Amino acid sequence: MSSAVHSALPPGADPRVHTRLLERVRAAALSGGTPPAAPRPVIGASWRRVRCSGLDPADAPDVPPLDGAELERRRAESGLAPLLPLLRERLLPVARDAGQVLVVVDASCRVLWREGGPQVCRRADRLGFVEGSSWDEPTVGTNAIGTSVVIGVPLQVHAAEHYAEGHQPWTCAAAPLHSPVTGRLLGAVDLSGPASTVHPSTIALVDAVARLAELELRSAHARQVERLRVLAAPLLARLSGPALVVGADGCTAAATGLAAPDRVALPEEVRPGPVWVPALGRCTVEPLPGGWLLRPTDPEDADRPVGVLLDLAGSRPQLRVTGPSGTWTAALSPRHAEILLALAEHPAGRSAAELAGDLFGDPARTVTVRAEVSRLRRTLGSVVLAQPYRIGEDIAVEVRTPVPAARLLPASTAPLVERLRGGRSGPSRS
Repeated sequence: MSSAVHSALPPGADPRVHTRLLERVRAAALSGGTPPAAPRPVIGASWRRVRCSGLDPADAPDVPPLDGAELERRRAESGLAPLLPLLRERLLPVARDAGQVLVVVDASCRVLWREGGPQVCRRADRLGFVEGSSWDEPTVGTNAIGTSVVIGVPLQVHAAEHYAEGHQPWTCAAAPLHSPVTGRLLGAVDLSGPASTVHPSTIALVDAVARLAELELRSAHARQVERLRVLAAPLLARLSGPALVVGADGCTAAATGLAAPDRVALPEEVRPGPVWVPALGRCTVEPLPGGWLLRPTDPEDADRPVGVLLDLAGSRPQLRVTGPSGTWTAALSPRHAEILLALAEHPAGRSAAELAGDLFGDPARTVTVRAEVSRLRRTLGSVVLAQPYRIGEDIAVEVRTPVPAARLLPASTAPLVERLRGGRSGPSRS
């Protein structure tokens, strides 16, 4: 989905005329009347989510900013600090010239850094838009930062498209930042300012710089993997039997004696000794500087996974798998989350045609389904079985969904998800 789809200004629109139209649209839509024009679909969907959560547009909850120590801790743990020089170089001059602020938030939408000219910073202070403040959608309603994180794509929100009344004098454009290796959400980058500073090209600029920042992360990761590969080469040459060397994030640096995946899902707390790895089975783990040596051994039934938690309540879908050797967590793409949700709803299993109906409303799209499930099984190993597709019968399954249900996988258009958003669930399993 291109960022142009989520620009707040239609092509050729007069910003002042469009802003007045948005005011009438918002007033009618939030009061239950008939608006003079429909809000953008992405904005209308966000308003519905926020309204279902009970947030009062005139009285958002007062969430205090993080204190100094907690803010510094989050900055250090976010993984975003190395990107600040690039973000400042490419966006801060634009922000200052336009009378806007540059904002970087973490995955929970807490403002980690905010920079700009003194005048706009004072206006942001009065709004509570300060370092350490919470700018997620459930807390402050529809806004570019929180809503772009929810839908996973860049978004510009202008004036009365904001849900909170106090935010209507503002315009903002944000793009999520993801790890290009794991896909994990790191946070978002945003340009915000008075509504009069709106420009249709701002969202394209923010999106381009966000993609450039992710390329910077990819390059840094490639250098780390190469250093680990150099270290691993003489070690693997001395070993007999299959083995592979992975980084701390599970990315494969080198392997011998087996066709290794590009990345393996490691337990949350890796320790030397036996461990079950989805793509490899039972392994012996040995520490290395900057990574781990994995030596697959004969699988043992006693060390197979015993429970999975499909967590759809957070900002990004995750699967948590528990077994005798520990627990590991894998981030899921929206499509893989939909597949696992369908399998959790139907413990007896689903054929490719049935899954195609669940995901696309079209039982004929079996080729797409088979390709997606194949990729999922390469990550999860024996957690997901075939013929029919199902989660292993001896694995306890728990699904954690958001409250309200309207926030379930908000960017999804799968018929299964739309049904569950309405509270009509299928059979449960535990």
